[in-house]
Amino acid sequence: MAAPGIEKGGVSVMAAAPVVAPVDQNGRSAAAATLRISSPIRIFLFFHKAIRAELDGLHRAAMALATNRSGGDIKQLIEKCHFLRSIYKHHCNAEDEVIFPALDIRVKNVARTYSLEHEGESVLFDQLFALLGNDMKNEESYNRELASCTGALQTSIGQHMSKEEEQVFPLLNEKFSFEEQASLVWQFLCSIPVNMMAEFLPWLSSSISPDERQDMRKCLQKIIPNEKLLQQIIFNWMDGVKMSNKRKHCEDDPRLSSAVLYHPVDDILHWHKAIEKELNDIAEAARSIKLTGDFSDLSAFNRRLQFIAEVCIFHSIAEDKVIFPAVDEEMSFVQEHAEEESEFDKFRCLIESIESAGANSSSEFYSELCAQADHIMETIKKHFRNEEIQVLPLARTHFTTERQRELLYQSLCVMPLRLIECVLPWLVGLLSEEEARSFLYNIHMAAPASDTALVTLFSGWACKGCPGGICLSSNASGCCPVKELKESQENSGRSCRSCACESTSSESTTLGRASKCGKRVKQGPLVSSVQSNGCCNGSGTESQKVSLTNQSCCVPGLGVNSNSLGMNSLATAKSLRSLSIGLTAPSLISSLFNWETDTSSSIGGLTTRPIDNIFKFHKAIRKDLEFLDVESGKLSDCDERFLRQFTGRFRLLWGLYRAHSNAEDDIVFPALESKETLHNVSHSYTLDHKQEEELFEDISSALAQLSQLHGNLSANNVVGNGGENISGSLVPADSLKKYNELATKIQGMCKSIKVTLDHHVMREEVELWPLFDRHFSVEEQDKLVGRIIGTTGAEVLQSMLPWVTSALTQEEQNKMMDTWKHATKNTMFSEWLNEWWQGTPAAASQASTSESSISQEYDTHESMDQSDHTFKPGWKDIFRMNQNELESEIRKVSRDSTLDPRRKAYLIQNLLTSRWIASQQKCSQSRSSIADDGKDLLGCSPSFRDPEKQIFGCEHYKRNCKLRAACCGKLFACRFCHDEVSDHTMERKATSEMMCMNCLQIQPIGPVCTTSSCNGLVMAKYYCSSCKFFDDEREVYHCPFCNLCRVGKGLGIDFFHCMTCNCCLGMKILDHKCREKGLETNCPICCDFLFTSSTTVRALPCGHYLHSACFQVYFGMLDALMASEVLPEEYRDRCQDILCNDCDKKGTAPFHWLYHKCGLCGSYNTRVIKVDREPSCSS
Repeated sequence: MAAPGIEKGGVSVMAAAPVVAPVDQNGRSAAAATLRISSPIRIFLFFHKAIRAELDGLHRAAMALATNRSGGDIKQLIEKCHFLRSIYKHHCNAEDEVIFPALDIRVKNVARTYSLEHEGESVLFDQLFALLGNDMKNEESYNRELASCTGALQTSIGQHMSKEEEQVFPLLNEKFSFEEQASLVWQFLCSIPVNMMAEFLPWLSSSISPDERQDMRKCLQKIIPNEKLLQQIIFNWMDGVKMSNKRKHCEDDPRLSSAVLYHPVDDILHWHKAIEKELNDIAEAARSIKLTGDFSDLSAFNRRLQFIAEVCIFHSIAEDKVIFPAVDEEMSFVQEHAEEESEFDKFRCLIESIESAGANSSSEFYSELCAQADHIMETIKKHFRNEEIQVLPLARTHFTTERQRELLYQSLCVMPLRLIECVLPWLVGLLSEEEARSFLYNIHMAAPASDTALVTLFSGWACKGCPGGICLSSNASGCCPVKELKESQENSGRSCRSCACESTSSESTTLGRASKCGKRVKQGPLVSSVQSNGCCNGSGTESQKVSLTNQSCCVPGLGVNSNSLGMNSLATAKSLRSLSIGLTAPSLISSLFNWETDTSSSIGGLTTRPIDNIFKFHKAIRKDLEFLDVESGKLSDCDERFLRQFTGRFRLLWGLYRAHSNAEDDIVFPALESKETLHNVSHSYTLDHKQEEELFEDISSALAQLSQLHGNLSANNVVGNGGENISGSLVPADSLKKYNELATKIQGMCKSIKVTLDHHVMREEVELWPLFDRHFSVEEQDKLVGRIIGTTGAEVLQSMLPWVTSALTQEEQNKMMDTWKHATKNTMFSEWLNEWWQGTPAAASQASTSESSISQEYDTHESMDQSDHTFKPGWKDIFRMNQNELESEIRKVSRDSTLDPRRKAYLIQNLLTSRWIASQQKCSQSRSSIADDGKDLLGCSPSFRDPEKQIFGCEHYKRNCKLRAACCGKLFACRFCHDEVSDHTMERKATSEMMCMNCLQIQPIGPVCTTSSCNGLVMAKYYCSSCKFFDDEREVYHCPFCNLCRVGKGLGIDFFHCMTCNCCLGMKILDHKCREKGLETNCPICCDFLFTSSTTVRALPCGHYLHSACFQVYFGMLDALMASEVLPEEYRDRCQDILCNDCDKKGTAPFHWLYHKCGLCGSYNTRVIKVDREPSCSS
């Protein structure tokens, strides 16, 4: 038995376990419930509650289908799926566009994780719709798979929202003022497409309680700018207002009466011309940059490009979702739209490259810039010509004027309010007066009566782009929209204070709400901003004075700014684009992270680093998750053996994943957080671990219930018999139905845990993995790997290594094990691994196959370590050697620099004593042969630890067996009993036989007696197959790095193994002074070898070790010596200033010529730095 560990030490530095707050009855986390009632952020809690209710309804409908209950309808389920995806997608896009970029400015390393989760949830929706489009709808397995997918979606989104409520919302509440929160929520609402807002707000309002609805109205009143028109639009949407009366008739514009062949759908040509003109101007600007070499305003050029890219993407969304389906369902320009988006991406990346290169930009950059601009221009022109030839003629022929106007209006409403406010004045500014009036007239005539306020807003914004301050709204519609709106309102209150058609000399802003639109509007070239063209704020301050002379429409601006608080909408446009064209998920490294400063890192192509091997566990985790997902579908019709195997595989995954996540929480994540630039980067993942542990617990509980039901049904012969037993009772049929429902539920839970962990490890690899390369040296990574391995016990490693290596290729195994061996180079890990692996049943069978990678690998590495050309003599060789030959071999060992010093000393010592050892071995073999011939075997009788109570054992250990020493063949209760009466030591690991002291039968060594008379008597509570060690009294664990058994609960519990010191230390001294192989020395007091000593060892502050008892005795002896020694009178009162080598503190001690005790730590390891010549000493 080796040393139990190191006592005494500092405070353990451990990452606090994250605790996810409980959820209240409304589905909100307790942390989120503490938000101020007046906080604008609370509106997101209402969104989350509505989404949870929708998810719950969707999953219940799927479960009803899977279990043949009433309420299952596949058509309704598909409709629910489409609605939920649309609602949730726009909710996520608005968060990615507004909330997360703003949060990232104030609190780094939080937002990106949640954006990545949005990507994962998008993939889940894609998988669900792919399943809904499957042709297997009539099969029972299809319904169960559908229920599993909806359950996984519910779990994933539910966990995501809970984490937002736990981490994101409190940060928003803490880091942003009330006005800033209101501005963020308003930007959020303005970033949702208009057509979705008309569905989103009524659905949200109907999904919450009346009290919550009232709270939300109060909240919105504080969020929406204080403008009657804007508030009316939002609250009409929230209330789901649908006016029954038709829109008030407006006379046709007489200037349009002559246009006999006029078709409203031709307004699409205005968009084409405007986009082409803008792109042409961008191309000209690119050529100008090339000629002048002036890139000082390149950022403005980039903003122009992003604006037109956003317009093009939303224009393509409108075509794909509105125009083309109406004209011809089979018509599609999806490929063209995707290519255009890709070309804009390349252009934007090129501009960013030039910006980052600055003055070092080469002429090749500028040439490529011009070429890319021209290429985009030609691509979009070609696309537009094809649409004008193939689509517009069909629309003119097949649709009435009214229907064409409706399609155009619906196309406009695909954009969010924020973009429409910038696009309308830009578009109208590029049209002639007649074209502009016609455009607005079509909007007025197509809009339903419930959109009166919205159309008024659109008209006013459009007028901002009109040259010369001309108002087109009244002429286009035949009546002033503001006047019409006022007539439709009762007690309309004050009029709007900012005119859409004028430029003001004085402006006031209100904390971001009144900031101007950052997009530019042009009369010709895109040079003037919307702000300078009269995009007035809507703050409604009484001090603002504007002239309304000759103006017929006055509408407020939204007061949102694409640059305020980190807002970025191009990514959202692209995300919506992916939603509109099909089920293909966007790339993980997508433009969603335009606001990130570095997104170039990816998993592929990175050089091998020590920390990479921790992520190798992810591959094994994914393999087992796939097994659970697939095999759980067989639980409804399985035998007891399959259920037992499935449960065992699940528990193995649970245990190993828990060890993996604990290592991350306790070691990896604190290391990341210790870097100043990485604060907060891991908090979301610790929340994940808590949620995943709860999922595992739920599955475990459900499997226990399923096993119990299966046993009951098997007892009644019901399983696989259609629910009928011999007696014909209906009770087993009910039990069978309950069993099938529970099996379906478990299948869904296994799908949920697969999806959750898949996305979790994917996000770790995308976000966290690259951070180690940028922020940690190879040495730091090695230390982290050593700490992780050092807290992993032998039993866990014995399960983990085959589990991990079975999922890896030969090359991956080699790399992983090389890293482990390098991290444990100071330890006995390779020795333990060889002993354990060669002792496993699988080792022999795997040795001859290519799949036996780990055993082959270790055979190779060990042969490299031990093929050192040193002498490995047998006994006969030693007897034939003369003294000169023996000394020659000793010198050969001594000169070998490849040998470990400890191994070198061992070999030399054994060679020096080889003749004596050989003679003793020969005698032992002869004695053993005599005993085997039938003579009495010495020690073949029981021994007792307590003779009175007849407790088996010896004075050293309590155990129920004796060990047969391989060296002499005698039986002893333990190796200490053997060594006390023998002239040689017992090699315990060579022991292969034992004698049960109950039946006195000699048998192969093992944890229990194999004779039938003992009925499986346990030899001891603890048995180590490596050390051949039994102990029936204490808590003992085997350290695979010491390759010894030590007293304690285990690695990672109360001890850890330091790879530098090569010893097991208490968890209290995680932070200690390392000394390489510090324990591999003799105690300075008793000279016993500390590494294998069974006596408690004490760590000194200087990094050295000695026995705890020796410490007490030695220093106690020095204290007694100092107390008894009488100094001459002239030295008694003198003091000496000392420096303690242990605690590094200065102090004073009474004068002595040899010993000086530190008054702070009590150590005598001190040195004199000054002698006090004063006659008195204060000590």
